[in-house]
Amino acid sequence: MLKVEKPAFMDVEEINIFEQSVGRFFDDYASRDETLRWRQQGAVDRDLWRKAGEAGLLGVSVPEEYGGAGGDFRHEVVIMRELGLRGAAGFAIPLHNAVVAPYLYSYATEEQKQRWLPGAVTGETVLAVAMTEPAAGSDLQGMKTVAVRDADEYRITGQKTFISNGLHASLIVVAAKTDASAGGKGISLFVVEPDKVQGFERGRLLEKMGQESRDTAELFFNEVRVPAENLLGGQEGHGFRMLMEKLPQERMVIAWQAMAMIEAALEYTIAYVKERKAFGKRLFEFQNTQFKLADCVAKATAAKVFINHCTGQLLNQKLDAATASMAKLWITEVQGEIVDECLQLHGGYGYMSEYPIADMYKDARGFRIYGGTSEIMKLIIARSL
Repeated sequence: MLKVEKPAFMDVEEINIFEQSVGRFFDDYASRDETLRWRQQGAVDRDLWRKAGEAGLLGVSVPEEYGGAGGDFRHEVVIMRELGLRGAAGFAIPLHNAVVAPYLYSYATEEQKQRWLPGAVTGETVLAVAMTEPAAGSDLQGMKTVAVRDADEYRITGQKTFISNGLHASLIVVAAKTDASAGGKGISLFVVEPDKVQGFERGRLLEKMGQESRDTAELFFNEVRVPAENLLGGQEGHGFRMLMEKLPQERMVIAWQAMAMIEAALEYTIAYVKERKAFGKRLFEFQNTQFKLADCVAKATAAKVFINHCTGQLLNQKLDAATASMAKLWITEVQGEIVDECLQLHGGYGYMSEYPIADMYKDARGFRIYGGTSEIMKLIIARSL
């Protein structure tokens, strides 16, 4: 719908074929009725993860020697767009694929990769990352979770919250302090496999104002003992660096999901105003409607051009933290503006839950908070000036 040509790096046969395949999968398994059912039950069906694995949608960027497709961020973009255009972003494949899996294939030892990555590709394993705590959101160095070495094990004690995939996750990358006196240099990452440990508890599914189908939960670690070989990378004190290195891509994941919602909102709304009539003519014929949509499309077009640019930088390993923060800040703020305007153009029907724009309105609000709030994005940008 937006008049933005695919960048050359996306307009290649392999990516176009993959896009068609992904689209067919979500046509089959992410209908409007299904996504509404996911919202009602608070999670996507666990079996759907295995079906996604069978269809080749999981671990697309995982190297081939560990069972993956050996793809790159372009493949992740395809999945994010196809999910977003269908209002199915609650199926957190992008978190699994493009946020958590990179910690494993980038930092794990060879033995760890062989042990953990194949299951993430088949869907037998669902991935999550546990950073946020009740008293430590954007301030990661303020986390209270600790991991104490005890012979050939670590004892992890603490609490994490707002954890996506929290209900189904069977492999969780957990940030914990191994040296409380060392600040960021005292943070390490551990892989916790809930089914193989004692003392791990999942809290209730958290009730949210939107994104109800994304299973978000509290996690409790009560003297959870994990083998020393579950220390990611095999060395203490590297966790904060790992987190900082991967956050730019995580912010691009959020930006792309926001971009997909923007496109979906505009598509639904333009179709609606061209059909709906008031005072004897279609809503689209009113100059106010035309001006409002023109403004939205102009902003969306600028956002799409910028995110394509940032994606090219990411693929070339040139995307810095400040630019990634700009992408998340700008696109999620524009997302909020456009979705709000689109709902207004629906009139009273926009406020009805049966219309997709109502879901988008609820879902969009979280994008400016998780993965780093808009205010944190501005701080990161300011530091680069």
